[in-house]
Amino acid sequence: MKKNLVLLLLGAILLVSCKEDKPLDIKETPVVKHVPIIEFGFNYDDYIVIKDTIKKGESFGEILDRGHIEGPAIYKIAATIKDTLNIRRLRAGKPYTVLAKKDSTERAQFFIYQHNKIEYTVVSLGDSIYANRKRKPVTTVVKTASGVITSSLSQTLDSQGLSPVISNELSTIYAWTIDFFRLQKNDKFKIVYEERFIDDTISAGIGRINAAYFEHGGKPFYAFKFTADSTNMIEDYYDEKTNVLRRQFLKAPIQFNYRISSRYNLKRRIAYYGNRVKPHKGTDFASPVGTPIIATANGRVTESRRKGGNGKYVKIRHNGTYSTQYLHMSKRAVNVGDVVKQGEIIGYVGMTGNSGGPHVCYRFWKNGKQVDPLKQKLPAAKPMKESLKPIYLESISDLKTQLDAIGYTDISSEIATQ
Repeated sequence: MKKNLVLLLLGAILLVSCKEDKPLDIKETPVVKHVPIIEFGFNYDDYIVIKDTIKKGESFGEILDRGHIEGPAIYKIAATIKDTLNIRRLRAGKPYTVLAKKDSTERAQFFIYQHNKIEYTVVSLGDSIYANRKRKPVTTVVKTASGVITSSLSQTLDSQGLSPVISNELSTIYAWTIDFFRLQKNDKFKIVYEERFIDDTISAGIGRINAAYFEHGGKPFYAFKFTADSTNMIEDYYDEKTNVLRRQFLKAPIQFNYRISSRYNLKRRIAYYGNRVKPHKGTDFASPVGTPIIATANGRVTESRRKGGNGKYVKIRHNGTYSTQYLHMSKRAVNVGDVVKQGEIIGYVGMTGNSGGPHVCYRFWKNGKQVDPLKQKLPAAKPMKESLKPIYLESISDLKTQLDAIGYTDISSEIATQ
């Protein structure tokens, strides 16, 4: 009996022990994998890393001295690398990195000077002294942008977080097509452009604009980048009809059936004024009444009126430098504020005002001063070769389709990565 009781007690003890002895809930601590920082081709784990910027008045020697490099060694380093990096031209504000030994000496082993976001120079400060100028890998991303002008192009771009470089590029592309000092409200633009990135995240600035569309004064202006001069590899911008945008002024405001009856002459004697000397600051193109008068370059009409001896006339501002005026019209075909393209009819030959016969007096301003247009060195603009036109039109076909498809509400979007 006692033996059975003992066995029952032992069984109870074992049963309680088994219930209380639960397995421990052990949570494993995740292993954080160390990701080394690699920059400029160096693993930062191998060095003491000092990052700073060049201070005003700070010398190369001072930086190396803090890196425990002695004076004689500094002179040797400077003399050895002078052809690659002129230490006297280190600019204040530029970033640099010093990589030093991970030992008791903490002696600098490399000095890395960043010229800009992309270019840098690595200077080896050890037993083998050398300097190599290098470039960070850059990824080019093609983007689009568009907008509607409310006050100015720069303000429109800024409100969308777009680089002001785009404004400068557009004003250069359209320098002889659109007067960017006289943009109008509700003018529109679309562009396909390139932006460069370092490590796919850090912007390295705007690259070239591949294609652009500007609607100014209700008229469209396309621009496509193309290398027509393959010998010198010179790129230029052309419109959708193969016309170069960087164009010179037409030599005459009349296309056909005219003759120059009087040239720009500050000492000319004019019969109409009693044969007395009176400066003639224009060039007269004689032609029958009613002959179309055309704009000699793209621009915006700043005056369209009748006034005294000028008769009916039109004045056009082409950009910040040049303006032209057309006098003695029988009829004006444009109004103030109109945007006109080169070759567009702006009026017709007449005899209004002080005129001895039907002609147009063509006047030309450069920087606010009247000059002889026939003696001006105006921007050269060679037409595209006929053999290149089919190639060009085929090359811009997809770009034009892409440009036309951009909506003004879709301000900026990444479309491709090269």
